[in-house]
Amino acid sequence: MSFICEAIVSTRAADGSTHLAPLGFRHDGDCLVLAPFHPSRSLDNLRLTGEAAISHTDDVRVFAGCLTGRRDWPLAPCAQVGCGRLADALSHHELRVERVDDDPERPRFLCRELVVAAHRPFPGFNRAQAAVIEGCILVSRLHLLPPERVARELAALQVAVDKTAGAREFEAWDWLMERVAAHAGRGREPAAAAEGAP
Repeated sequence: MSFICEAIVSTRAADGSTHLAPLGFRHDGDCLVLAPFHPSRSLDNLRLTGEAAISHTDDVRVFAGCLTGRRDWPLAPCAQVGCGRLADALSHHELRVERVDDDPERPRFLCRELVVAAHRPFPGFNRAQAAVIEGCILVSRLHLLPPERVARELAALQVAVDKTAGAREFEAWDWLMERVAAHAGRGREPAAAAEGAP
């Protein structure tokens, strides 16, 4: 399996609005591959427009926010695709779908990069930021994973958050823990927020 990166993917909906979702992506030769789960808004929008943007951010609240219903992040227009991108992105890519490998669970959208732009230096993730991203992946899988495994893995990640988080990371972690608690109170139903974090 190839190297997977985590980012915020934006797509344009039928009403012209921009939809944000955390999504893992990989490279396959000259293409960048997006594989959102079915069903998801990102998948529907990719099928509709054949375009997307990827934003790289060091603000892990965006990842946690998208998974917990907080999707109202400032956007900037893209140069060559119809959706917006994160205004505070460290860098972004603008993509056009060249081919779709259909699959009932996770179609693969092979995309050509139209624009790759750097906006400011990437300072690197600290342990708490990495822990929040891992926590996001767990939260996106609450409907798939045994609760004992989720609790065990979150407890291990909590150590890094407690030791190295700043205010933004603590806020993001709290949002994730609220989502876990709400899920536990409802039982195991499908998670509407999950789009495709690997």
